[in-house]
Amino acid sequence: MRRTLAVLMTLVVVVGGIPAAAAAQQETASVSFENQATGGTTVTVDSVTLPDGGFVTIHDASVTDGNVLGSVVGSSMYLDAGTHENVTVHLDEPVGESGTFVAMPHMDSDGDRVYSFVAANGEADGPYTADGSAVVDTAMVNASATVSMSDQPTTGDSVVVDRVELSQGGFVTIHDASVTEGAVFESIRGTSAYLPAGVHENVRVELDAPVTENTTLVPMAHMDTDGDEMYTFPESEGETDGPYTADGSAVVDTAMAMPSDTASVNYTAKATGGYSVVVDSAYLPDGGFVTIHDGTVTDGQVFESIRGTSMYLEPGLHHDVRVTLDSPLNETTTVVPMAHMDTDGDETYTFPESEGEADGPYTADGSAVVDSGNATVSASVDYTMKSSDGATVVVDRVELSQGGFVTIHDPSLSGGAVFDSVVGTSMYLPAGVHEDVEVTLDEPIRSSQVLTPMAHMDTNDNEAYDFVTSEGESDGPFTADGGAVVASAHTSVNAVVTAMDQSGDGTTVTVESVTLHDGGFVTVHDATVTEGQVFESVRGTSAYLEPGTHENVEITLDTPLEESGTVVPMAHMDTNGNEAYDFVTGEGENDGPYVAAGGAVVTTADYTVEGTMTETPTETMTDEPTTEMTDESMETTSESSTDAPGFGLVVALVALVAAALVAARRR
Repeated sequence: MRRTLAVLMTLVVVVGGIPAAAAAQQETASVSFENQATGGTTVTVDSVTLPDGGFVTIHDASVTDGNVLGSVVGSSMYLDAGTHENVTVHLDEPVGESGTFVAMPHMDSDGDRVYSFVAANGEADGPYTADGSAVVDTAMVNASATVSMSDQPTTGDSVVVDRVELSQGGFVTIHDASVTEGAVFESIRGTSAYLPAGVHENVRVELDAPVTENTTLVPMAHMDTDGDEMYTFPESEGETDGPYTADGSAVVDTAMAMPSDTASVNYTAKATGGYSVVVDSAYLPDGGFVTIHDGTVTDGQVFESIRGTSMYLEPGLHHDVRVTLDSPLNETTTVVPMAHMDTDGDETYTFPESEGEADGPYTADGSAVVDSGNATVSASVDYTMKSSDGATVVVDRVELSQGGFVTIHDPSLSGGAVFDSVVGTSMYLPAGVHEDVEVTLDEPIRSSQVLTPMAHMDTNDNEAYDFVTSEGESDGPFTADGGAVVASAHTSVNAVVTAMDQSGDGTTVTVESVTLHDGGFVTVHDATVTEGQVFESVRGTSAYLEPGTHENVEITLDTPLEESGTVVPMAHMDTNGNEAYDFVTGEGENDGPYVAAGGAVVTTADYTVEGTMTETPTETMTDEPTTEMTDESMETTSESSTDAPGFGLVVALVALVAAALVAARRR
């Protein structure tokens, strides 16, 4: 048992990935937050010192008006005691407008490495203080854009921009270096399709003016100022769709584009479940395929060594090319990715069946263009930054060489809580590839945090997850390169609703718990909401609820339930800030639902109307409520009561923060 735990602790160190503090522990907390531009999803805190560890939290300007909890727009991952520089903070909701923001160091008073200040109604993880005030710094954050592009080979007809982040949507335009000489319009070589607000990776831009020699290119982020999703900057002579700016200059990067007719392929050894191999990059000057051969290709087994081939790839540079294998790898082996042409132009790989007559490999210096490395047969997990309703988490992709599970760990894993960090586990997953794996959490999480999906084996072959109950003796994690196979990403949780099955006379519904990070309401819909009856399904709404967690919220229904059925409590925002529920009367223009993972944040419960003969449904509603608006509206007036949490501590925090901000302005 001790050996098992020792191995697990080693895995935790690998999984945690939290860098050591840059300086020794200090006695006084401090923070430095400089003016900056953002693409909308992150900000950077220049420096923060946390004597006992904790977080650095970003508040919006409403904190100066006493909105201590509702002003929180994002918080860092847990930071060890000491000084940390250039801390990236993921924002729970993208910032679309420029404004003043406040960086504030917070403690981890409950020791769970999760920032729960809002969800705990201010009773945990409060701010560090100095001289009776919260420790803060303020900065002007310009909602703008970021763009990055690396040097690359090109066919001359297209280039790939590595990453574009836009706060309000727009385009990325490729200029040549003459833009630096004032040739604003003449320098334009090509523009992307319209890109919505958010992060976009590997954006291919077709060039209107091809590159014929080594050329410095200038990718530039442009707005969509007229909102038509069409790039009209040149023809409007700069009147519309101008560039995003930061510090008085256009948001740009520079990269060298080098026309080349020589193919290349790059592969870094990595773990796989055995069903696919991911090639880091491939450059195919005339288009074609990436074929995975095993090591026997070096023994002359040209056709027999083929394990799988990519779909057709258009001419140019491609990143992260996933190749599905024809038959799974059973053991760790050397793989040889090879760049192949499409010699017959049919965009179908026919190299083996043509016995090499068609679609042969690209060559350089008389040899096939290849790379090689080990593919460790174990598992792979893909998990990207997303939102959650607190009750479930969706893992993008899990690939397992043998049956098992994907388990969700919370941030306490990085502190050594191997078992206690488990917050949910999938159903048994057979060997193979599984996409969009939904994991129901054991208990709802009520705060945004970094979650870590981990691939676990089924070592005792009972198709039940026994890792925790066996204290690590069974169902341990898949491993590769000395560590557990994991993926980690920031998961935003802005609203959570839970409700129990209940009975009554049909006039009231009790919502067990609701967490609203920005305040708002909890509305009770009946099951017709799943049929598109967005407004008509509203039966009643709570009074306005302050940011935080509220328990046992009793809602008096405007339209009582006449028969047993399913009720759908839904978390709603207060978008116009008037603390009155205007969703129905405004036909959806205001106070819409909180949204996570593309759907409204809801829960369901069976409600039995006492004294009726109607049986309570035994099946839980599975259709997600739609937010499609109808032409009809229904006015509601509701008087609801709630056992709201005590906000005495928050009142004290208002004064604390106000004193700090006065001091900050004086600086």
